[in-house]
Amino acid sequence: MMKKYSKHHFVNKLYRAFKLNFLKLLRTPGGVKKVSLGFSVGFGLEMIVISTACLVYLIFYPIVKLSGGSVPAAIIGNVIGKLTFLPILLMPFAKKIGEMIYPVRTGEQSGSPMVKEPSIMDIFQGDFTAVRDILHGGLHILIGMSIFGAVLGVISYYVIQFFYNKTAKRRLEKRRARIIIYEQNLGS
Repeated sequence: MMKKYSKHHFVNKLYRAFKLNFLKLLRTPGGVKKVSLGFSVGFGLEMIVISTACLVYLIFYPIVKLSGGSVPAAIIGNVIGKLTFLPILLMPFAKKIGEMIYPVRTGEQSGSPMVKEPSIMDIFQGDFTAVRDILHGGLHILIGMSIFGAVLGVISYYVIQFFYNKTAKRRLEKRRARIIIYEQNLGS
């Protein structure tokens, strides 16, 4: 006879995975500063993964180690950054911020009245303006996502530090209560 397994909904599974990774983060050894720093670096680097075509993972470990953060906390921060879908949601805003910081002169701004649609034959004939425009668009997104990554990394540092201290305090209170109950049972 077949056993019936209880199927959890996707949202419940996602919540449980998030909670498990968060508990792993809070119990990582190394102190509050190391855990918070590792999480914030991992979370911040997740913002530029798409715009660097995942090449940021080549320098992920050295950046975390040089910053003095915890590698497991950085990995958890990176996973939580993926689960929030923030890099995808912030991409249009990042492009606008990148264009404000690093403006590019287009044909319209330089006085050329006609807008020409690029073709592959233009590239074969030596006209690389289409490639330049694509690269500049990616550069704008990279600039904007780097800013978002830095800001969200700083914010997440303080959020994780707050939750780490709160959880550590609660665990200490529970431990003291267990010791008191144990001593009372020994005394009676």
